[in-house]
Amino acid sequence: MTNIVARRILLADKVAQAKFGTGDPIDDPVRERSLVEAVAHRARFAGIGPDAGVRFFRAQIEANKIVQRGLHRLWADNPGLRPHDRPDLDADVRPRLDEITVEMLHQLKLTEAARRTAAPCSVETLEAGLPADLRVRLDALHREALAVALRPICCPGHEPDAPGA
Repeated sequence: MTNIVARRILLADKVAQAKFGTGDPIDDPVRERSLVEAVAHRARFAGIGPDAGVRFFRAQIEANKIVQRGLHRLWADNPGLRPHDRPDLDADVRPRLDEITVEMLHQLKLTEAARRTAAPCSVETLEAGLPADLRVRLDALHREALAVALRPICCPGHEPDAPGA
């Protein structure tokens, strides 16, 4: 599960690139609500409690926004680091995110019993399970996002903290 969460977090870079300098907001309540509703429906269809699926995906959304905000600050402060290309969110990035969403729901279902009965885990333990190639691609910003994204796995029932909370 950690690998797919990390892959989704790395896609946040593409979302940040697509939005940077366009005026498109990082926070998109309409899109977020739509995603959460779709996840609740898919979770029920997959045999997962919708609350667990929604809680997990809210954490994924918050993790994605952590990366976007961090990269936008970096690029605003360092023009030489700004991206040179702008991926198309609808054609290129969101279809990949949708594929990952389906895969994540599948993984949530497969790990449901283990997550319910296992001793509490730690985010650090889950992160340690990342393959080396993914681990080296995660700087401090992406590790922070990963910790937020993994929290519902280790702490069932924990809602991700709202920014600034």
